[in-house]
Amino acid sequence: MNDYKSIPIGMEDFKEVIDRNCYLVDKTLLIKDILDGGAKVTLFTRPRRFGKTLNMSMLRKFFEKTEEDNSYLFDGLAISETGDKYRKYMGQYPVISISLKSMKQTNYEDAFDKFKDIIISEFERHDNILSSDKLKPRQRKVFEDIYSDTADNSVYNTALKLLSDCLYEVYGQKVIVLIDEYDVPLENAYFNGFYNEMINLIRSVFESVLKTNDSLEFAVMTGCLRISKESIFTGLNNLNVYPVTDNAFSQYFGFTEQEVKKIADYYDLLDCFEIIKKWYDGYLFGETEIYNPWSVLNYIQFALNNRKRIPKAYWINTSSNNIIHELIVKSDRKTKNDIEALVTGHPIDKPLYEDITYTNMNVKSDYIWSFLLHTGYLKPADIYQQGIQTYFSAVIPNLEIVTIYENTFRQWFDESIRVADKSILLGAVLDGDAKTFELEVNRWLLKSISYHDGYENFYHGFLVGLLEYSDEYLVESNRESGMGRNDIIIKNVLTHEIAVILEIKSVGKNETLDQMCDTALKQIEDRQYEVSLVNEGYKKILKYGIAFEGKRCMVKNK
Repeated sequence: MNDYKSIPIGMEDFKEVIDRNCYLVDKTLLIKDILDGGAKVTLFTRPRRFGKTLNMSMLRKFFEKTEEDNSYLFDGLAISETGDKYRKYMGQYPVISISLKSMKQTNYEDAFDKFKDIIISEFERHDNILSSDKLKPRQRKVFEDIYSDTADNSVYNTALKLLSDCLYEVYGQKVIVLIDEYDVPLENAYFNGFYNEMINLIRSVFESVLKTNDSLEFAVMTGCLRISKESIFTGLNNLNVYPVTDNAFSQYFGFTEQEVKKIADYYDLLDCFEIIKKWYDGYLFGETEIYNPWSVLNYIQFALNNRKRIPKAYWINTSSNNIIHELIVKSDRKTKNDIEALVTGHPIDKPLYEDITYTNMNVKSDYIWSFLLHTGYLKPADIYQQGIQTYFSAVIPNLEIVTIYENTFRQWFDESIRVADKSILLGAVLDGDAKTFELEVNRWLLKSISYHDGYENFYHGFLVGLLEYSDEYLVESNRESGMGRNDIIIKNVLTHEIAVILEIKSVGKNETLDQMCDTALKQIEDRQYEVSLVNEGYKKILKYGIAFEGKRCMVKNK
């Protein structure tokens, strides 16, 4: 290709993508639809890494009045084909553009300092208006105080309103306000214990700049969640919200299937399309099927340079996945059953809530499922009404998100096993107490989530984790002995007095737990697994046949 376009992974500046000749999925008709909508304040809620920041950069480059002509950035793009009706808005407005995505500090003081830095940087971006004689003395005074970082902290609550007034005064044109990732500081504050302080700050900022602001032309905001009006949008009656369940604007965040096929074709990777679909498709925004753009671009980049085009979970590394960890660690048995149903491909029906606050994000409440829907961890297979309540049939969108659930659960479960007191279990094994051994294993099985469909290797790893308890006893897996490889051996490495052989079986069709325990014990004898232990000098050798069926276990010994 003479005009080969590179892949813009991680690029969130619209101008950079164009200037560096990167591949751009054209979302410029978002501009047309925002203008046609005529809303005073628009909020788009979408999961992270679905193109929100790039779209906000595009809006700024289109509307902002600057000394530099940015019209070339839109040459050949869809908005340019709409004619003067929309092109006449290009470069005509002063624009305030801030992102709150960096407000992830561990305490309120540091988070507020970061907010001040964000505000000061935006004032610095507009410092050219200080040379204007149109500013009123008080406006100039407060502007200069913020600009020089000498303003009282209370001033920052209304700083954006002041900046919009100053810009309107100088340009004689109302201001467009763009606020990206507005809810990041709220999520961060919730997990770090200063949620109420952050709510008060964000509410003050939004009320001043978005409510009854005569200097405002319109505002666009993005985030993952629609935080309830009672929390931060009090009295803001001019707010139009477009969540993932709304069909309006649904095609502008993330990639449609047609766009993904076009990308794959451009990079000669159409043979990978089915992999991309299985791993990164599955989202439903309104009625539009959507692919995760971050993961698609990362996979395309990987596939271009690797003959074995094995898919990976790219989205898992873009955030801490705190909410999934909270869900798994703090959930009760009912919630764990719901998670188990999801990861094995079964839908669960839950109430659908559009307005959410972090304070009602109890993992045992029904709000958690709407939270997971809006943040990209679930999708609605169906939405329906019962009485006055709306419900949705929740499913996991794709294999990438299944991986996030599985990995998070596995990490928690492994840690739970590692720190647990397993002396009763190990004591039962060494005493030949098959019944207590069986009860302890079943107790742990109830805590687990079945997502491996009963594969023996899952049960194998599960048992090894349970049995690794004391440095005095060595646990070995798949060790060659006699005429084959046994599943698990435990042996006292200090005294060589006792060793244990465990053979594991998973119950198949037309088989019973009892039968498979006997089969396991017979295999130990037939293949003479004890030979190597006898040669090592062990006198007492216990033998267990263990059978698993879902979350049931039976243990027999000999």
